[in-house]
Amino acid sequence: MKLIVAVIQPTKLDSVRTALAEVAVERLTVFDAEGYGRQRGQTATFRGIEYQTNLLRKVIIEVAVNDDFLERTLAIIENVARTGQEGNIGDGKIFVFPIEQVVQIGGKERGPSAV
Repeated sequence: MKLIVAVIQPTKLDSVRTALAEVAVERLTVFDAEGYGRQRGQTATFRGIEYQTNLLRKVIIEVAVNDDFLERTLAIIENVARTGQEGNIGDGKIFVFPIEQVVQIGGKERGPSAV
């Protein structure tokens, strides 16, 4: 079992969610987040005054999957969340963590069947 944590642009959330649902990955958690990577923020203008924003809006998706769903889930997130054919700085990152145990609170299932 793996936990996939993907940091993506907010505009890509609906597309990623829809694409995951098409391959039966339907349970996910979404967080609003702010941060920056290589782009180090951006310059914006408000009422004619230019200012620097240090943190950019992002969305974090967490998906717990069984090992047989890992590669297809990664491929979908990577392909759908990318902007342009080659991608751009600021498209995000995907992290994969091992899960030692899963316990379904509402039932009695544990392990891979609880995912």
